[in-house]
Amino acid sequence: MLTELRIVNFAILEELSLRFEPGFTVLTGETGAGKSLLIDAIALLVGGRASADQIRFGTEEASLEAAFHLPDRHPLQARLRDQGILGPEDSELIVRRVIARSGRNRVYLNGTMSSLHALEELGGTLVDLHGQHDQQSLLATATQRSVVDAFGNLQERGAAYRQEYEAWKGACEERDRLIRESQHRTQREELLRFQCAELDEAALREGEDEELQNERRRLSSSQQIGALAAEALERVNAEGQGILAQLVLTERALGQLLQIDSTVGELTRLTVEAKVVLKEMAGQLRDYAERVEADPARLGVIEDRLAVIQKLKKKFGGSLLEVLAAHRKIKDELEELQGSDEQLGKLRQRIHEQQADLALLARQLFLKRGEAAKRMAKVVRQELEALKMGQTVFEIHVTADAGDLEFGPDGIDQVEFRLSTNAGEPAKPLSKVASGGELSRVMLALKTVLAERDRVPVLIFDEIDTGVGGAVAAAIGKRLRGLGRYHQVFCITHLPQVAAQGQHHLCVEKSQDGNRTVTTVHPLIGQGRENEIARMLGGLTVTKKVRETAAELIADAGE
Repeated sequence: MLTELRIVNFAILEELSLRFEPGFTVLTGETGAGKSLLIDAIALLVGGRASADQIRFGTEEASLEAAFHLPDRHPLQARLRDQGILGPEDSELIVRRVIARSGRNRVYLNGTMSSLHALEELGGTLVDLHGQHDQQSLLATATQRSVVDAFGNLQERGAAYRQEYEAWKGACEERDRLIRESQHRTQREELLRFQCAELDEAALREGEDEELQNERRRLSSSQQIGALAAEALERVNAEGQGILAQLVLTERALGQLLQIDSTVGELTRLTVEAKVVLKEMAGQLRDYAERVEADPARLGVIEDRLAVIQKLKKKFGGSLLEVLAAHRKIKDELEELQGSDEQLGKLRQRIHEQQADLALLARQLFLKRGEAAKRMAKVVRQELEALKMGQTVFEIHVTADAGDLEFGPDGIDQVEFRLSTNAGEPAKPLSKVASGGELSRVMLALKTVLAERDRVPVLIFDEIDTGVGGAVAAAIGKRLRGLGRYHQVFCITHLPQVAAQGQHHLCVEKSQDGNRTVTTVHPLIGQGRENEIARMLGGLTVTKKVRETAAELIADAGE
């Protein structure tokens, strides 16, 4: 339940602090006094859309704060504990929201900064708001279906169906994608096959272009290379003047020196090793020089090969590595395209199986909704009779196409509430026959029927009694009071018959404080409450008789 509400600088509310009690609370006051501002504030605290216009003139931000006591075993308790917002033994949730002119909103849950999205998710489990707009939503078939599901405790069955539906729908979308792609697949496959054949024929190797460029440089400079190699060989191996010949003389001298001084043995050894190395070098130079020869034919082959590689680089990438990567990618895509027919066949089989399962769940849900609709229509008629609509025919039609099943996210059926308020007239859809006052009573009847099943602790009705009066208003008041056994109920009303049924009474007044308009809220008891209900009965003129009537209304409500 909502235990406390604090408001600072919200519209014409400068500062307000209210405590609330369980049961049925009415809010009354003159038109324009600011009753709806309290409801607007609560709506913002459960995720409603904020506007800078809601901030009191002359201030930069509005602050709203509410304390909620969560009932035992309410699903929100476990959820908030998992998030670390509630302690193991805590049952109170404090919601705070700050609205700034800059457009920045700050949300706090038990002092922890949170997001507006998180607040919106919590809001639907804390407070259920009903105004003229919400009554109109009752005309939507989706709303009517959800009401039947709530009455029949079909939410889990509906969730199981939706899970299967989403899986089936996803598979159907994938099938449609594959079919669309297959329409362009032939053309694409032809292009890929041509490209793959071109690359297969080229038979490129990693690093091949660098190898060919090196070979081309050698062949293009064969005459120069031969000359330089011959020169190098001559310097190493020339008769008498070559390095080797000089090294032989050095070796001979060192041999003689060794006979005189044994310490030069190491020099002799190094000389011998150097001679061996130079002989190896001379051999390799000789082989190299013999291999180097002009080969115009080979040079032409290399040029042609490099031209092919360059062409493929321009077509598939800037480097040989990129060309090779493109080749692999083309092969992979070809494989995928070739396997798409098989994939499509398997997908169609899976869809067929899913559709059979979905149809079973849909028919079961359809039958359960039909059973729940019959039971619900009966108890709603009883409630409508108590709300002075005894001649009313209320029916709930659950229908589905007899032919091909048309699956939707909520099933195969259509749920429609039908009403007839005139004897002898057939029941027609609510949207065609229900007035504003009748819709209010139907909404209240539904809430009464669902009272024990609905886990939302706070219900707020904003002028749900619009368009009714007299005995009907009294009946509405009694039903709202009855709802107070299961929920904390708030109702803004202009009808004394409804106000008299309140277990708690708040009066909203507007006044002038200097040059500013301010709104205040006062709890009413005893004489003060009689005076307010008398005002609602008699208007500007409150006679003794009117006061007596007000007292009687209050007394009758306490029976």
